[in-house]
Amino acid sequence: MECLLLYIEFCKIGLVCVGGGYASMPLIQAVVVDQYHWMTIPQFIDIFTISQMTPGPVGVNAATFCGTRVAGLPGSIAATAGFVTPSFFLCIFVMYLLKKYGEITLIKGILNGLRPAVVALICVAGLSFVYLALWNSETFPADLGAFDMKGAIILVLALIAIRKKIGVIKLLFLSGLLGLLLGLAG
Repeated sequence: MECLLLYIEFCKIGLVCVGGGYASMPLIQAVVVDQYHWMTIPQFIDIFTISQMTPGPVGVNAATFCGTRVAGLPGSIAATAGFVTPSFFLCIFVMYLLKKYGEITLIKGILNGLRPAVVALICVAGLSFVYLALWNSETFPADLGAFDMKGAIILVLALIAIRKKIGVIKLLFLSGLLGLLLGLAG
């Protein structure tokens, strides 16, 4: 029964996930953390991190890892299949429509309206991650004194490294190593 639920929930996410894997993160979080309590926010952040480190689309990887966490191998298959099923059929349908009607002003307007909404979805997920990294809280922290200076150092250095076009794998490896060293130092 859990596998069927995973398939249905990830079908819903896959159906409304506009903007790629990063845009799916708040939707996945709402289901696996907030609605069903299958995992905690730190566990979800770990899954998101691993999803970025492994080859393949982030959203598909996250669905696979979430499914595995919830129901093992059958859960990973159900969640992954659920996540990609709507995309498969929707892509075929949308490409047909775009090929036939893509130059219509109404269609262009809809697409222009979706872009800012996708950015908002990514920003909301990003803020949750920043709060977790700097205050170990899912929302804006009530206790600003609980600020994690080590997390802030890693965040700032990671932002600089990203601007310098360091590779994702190298960035994650070095950030993990720095986290280990800072943890050992104090």
